[in-house]
Parts: sequence; structure tokens; C-alpha cells
Amino acid sequence: MSMSSSLYKRAQDGAVWSAIDAMGARFVQFVIGMILARLLLPEQFGLIGMLAIFMAVAQALLTSGFGAALIQKAEVTPADTSSVFYFNLGIGVILTSALWGAAPWIAAFYDQPILTPLTRMMSLVMVIDAFSVVQTVMLTRHIDFRTQTKVGLVAGLLSGVIAVGMAYHGFGVWSLAGQQLSAAVFRAVLLWLCNPWRPGLVFSGRSLRSMFTFGSRLLISSVLNQIFTNIYYVVVGRLFSPATLGFYTRARRLEELPSMTLSSIVTRVSFPVFSSIQDDAARLKRGLRRALTWLVFVNCPVMIGMAATARPLIKVVLTDKWLPCVPYLQLLCIAGLLLPLDILNLNLLVAKGRSDLFLRLEILKKVLTIVNIAVMWRWGVSALILGQAGLSCIACYLNSYYTGKLIGYPLAEQVRDTAPCFVCGGLMGIAVYSLEYVVRSGDVLLLVAQTATGVTAYLLLCGALRVSVFAEIRHFVARKMAGVRDGSAVSRGHTPCEEGES
Repeated sequence: MSMSSSLYKRAQDGAVWSAIDAMGARFVQFVIGMILARLLLPEQFGLIGMLAIFMAVAQALLTSGFGAALIQKAEVTPADTSSVFYFNLGIGVILTSALWGAAPWIAAFYDQPILTPLTRMMSLVMVIDAFSVVQTVMLTRHIDFRTQTKVGLVAGLLSGVIAVGMAYHGFGVWSLAGQQLSAAVFRAVLLWLCNPWRPGLVFSGRSLRSMFTFGSRLLISSVLNQIFTNIYYVVVGRLFSPATLGFYTRARRLEELPSMTLSSIVTRVSFPVFSSIQDDAARLKRGLRRALTWLVFVNCPVMIGMAATARPLIKVVLTDKWLPCVPYLQLLCIAGLLLPLDILNLNLLVAKGRSDLFLRLEILKKVLTIVNIAVMWRWGVSALILGQAGLSCIACYLNSYYTGKLIGYPLAEQVRDTAPCFVCGGLMGIAVYSLEYVVRSGDVLLLVAQTATGVTAYLLLCGALRVSVFAEIRHFVARKMAGVRDGSAVSRGHTPCEEGES
């Protein structure tokens, strides 16, 4: 088998297991979240949302950019991995201590005294997660998502059971904190049990310095990204009520369920694959085009479909008490339409080792985020999200600018490749939304009818308009099905060649 074929096979296998991992974990989160939403109040979710920015920034500091540097580096030595492990462990202790000490100030900022003990409990996640970083990096470097899938599903399920049990017995917001803390514990323990990598008794400052230039830029970019991704939680939590933040938090979690799942599948696989072919512009362009068209083909109808079915979806899944988050969910889905173009273009820059360009783009986009908040907050949460949607369009242009320079795949060509999916998705959305005025037999029946109509209409439109990625995916599925049938034949004692000769 050639190196190219081997890489393609590993990427396919990695994509399959990454998909199982992401979808399985998100499905578990969805079910657990649905149960918790029925047991808890919106303001209790809002309290956890107030801590989102602090936990996210701490998590970004914990990875320190060295995780991505280990993946991107061509050759990794035991000294490299061990040094990063001990460095992360030290950072984890520092971050837990910092959050513990800052807890009273965080509580005073939001005028919510309960945030002091809550922050201190959540801070323990950092030192626990420090044991998982390099374990996860090494699995990702080898495109081993099978192990990560098992770990993620088991940890998510066990922590979810603990959270539901706590919520049922009246622990309130502490059940949400318990879920995150127990998930970190289960994840760390399972990774050490399932992954043979162990740190050696070596710490090399030279190894860290060799990765510092690349890693430090990613660290700054990651911290900036986490601050400004979660800054809306701070703005909504500070200027509006905990219940309003709870509605925003739940709407955002629902929107991220499919969008971030799909993006994480492609990102986790594409980064190590892109890194391995970073010097071959032609192969990079083909790989980016395939990843982009496949992701948009799935993400577009899901985002538009979720926006079109938002009202019955919220009523069926979360009950009527969560109806105020319907407009938030619809606007967030519109903002999430262009997420594939945003993530994959940035992913390519990192794989090419251009963390300098990555950082430059992140700083520019954060300035635009500040402008959006400064202008739009006066008109409420919906206006803030509408501004996010506008920024996503600008971000697409900015992120794709350097992709056009580096591998000759500019935004115009990317739009041309993905436009048929957006057209089919838009027409499908109109058909799905119109059913609200036709089906009057209850929310469950309406949601089922909308879902069935959306899937059918989208596939028929893609077939009728001869969307190339649709044909490519059908061919891929047909080959996989043929492989399954051939495998069945082999398992019965016949090879494909023998069957052909008989």
C-alpha cells in the first residue's frame, strides 16, 4: 500500500471513529441535557453560564499551545511529550489555585454569592484535566479516535448519570458542576487505562523552547478565541438576568450540538492529516475541498432545519418553560451556517505551521467582536446574536484570504463549490417552516413531519440539481456497503476473487 493510500485509509478510519465519538458523545449530552432541563430551572443553567468564560480561558491556558505543537511536529521524542506533560501539570495546579482565589471577585462581579463555592468546585477540573492533555494528543497524533471514542462515551454517560441523580435529589446547580467534575475524573482515569503512553522521568527546557514559537502563538490565539467566544455569556450575565442567560445558554448548547459535532469530526481528523502533507499544496487543496464540501453538505440542512423547527423542537425536547430561547436558537443557527468555512480554513493555517497568520486573524476578529457588543447590546440578546451572524460572514472572508494565497483556494472558489448545498438547504427550509401553518395535530407530529419533509426534500433537491458532493457521498456509501458485503463473503470462507471466479 502506498503512503498516500495508507494516509487516506487512516483518515477514513479516523473520520469514522471521530464521527462515532462526536455523535455518540453529543447524543449522550443531548439526552442528559434534556433530562436536566426538565429537572432544573433556567437560572441554574445561567449560573453555570456565568463561569463559562473563566473555565474556557483556563482550559486554553492548560493546553498551552504545546498540544497542537506536538501534533504538528514532524518528529516527536519522549523528552518532548514528557516535558509537555509535566509543564501542563504545573499549569493545572496554578490555574486551580488562581480560580480558587478569584472566586469571591467573580461572585461580586455578577452579584451572585453562590458563585464563590461553585467556582472553587469547578476549578478542580483544571488540575484533573492536566493528566489528560498529552494522552489525548498522542492518540490524536496517531489518528486513533477509537480509544477516544470509548473514553468519551463512557465518561459522558457516567457523569451524566451522576448529574441526573443529583438533580433528582434536589442539588440544583451543583448537579451541573458535579457533571463537569466527574466527567474530568472519568476521562483522565480511562485515558490512562486505555492508552499505553506514560511520561518518562525527564524534563527538557530545550524541548519546550523548540515548540514555543509555534505553541505560544496558538496559546495567545486560543485564549483570545475562548475569551471572545464566551464573552457573550459575560455580557448577557452581567446586563440581564440569570434566567435570560439560562435561555441563551440552552439555545447555544442546542445549536452547537450538531454544528460543533460535525466540525469536531472533520477538525480532529483534518489537522493531523493536513499536517502530514503540509508541503504539498495540490494535495492540501484537494483535501480541503473534500472536507469543506462534505461538511457543508451536512451542516447546511441541519442548521437551516433546526432554525425552521425551533418552536416545536423546544416544546417537545425542553418543554414550554424554555420557549423564550426559540428566537435565540434561530439566530444562532443562521450564524452557524458558515462555521465549516471558518474552522477548516483556520485549521489549514495551523497545519501549515503559520500560527503567526492564525494569531493575526484572531486579533482582527476579536476587535470586530468588541465593536459588535458595543453597538448591539442596547437592543437586547437577539441583536447581539444578529451581530454574530454578520461577523461570521466577515470571518469567512478573512480566514480564507490566506488559504487563497498559500494553496490557491480562495473564497470565491470555496463559495462556488458549496453554493449548491446552500441553495438546496434554503429551499428545504422554506418547505419545512411552511408546515407550521399546515399541520395542526400537536407539536410531536409537527416535528416528525418537518423532519421527514426536510430530509426528503434536501436529498431530492440535491439529486435533481446534480450536486457533485451528493454524488460523491453516494458513491462513497456504495463502496462501503460493497466492502461490508465482501467482508461477509470472506467471513463465510469465500474471498471476493473466489466469488468472481465461480
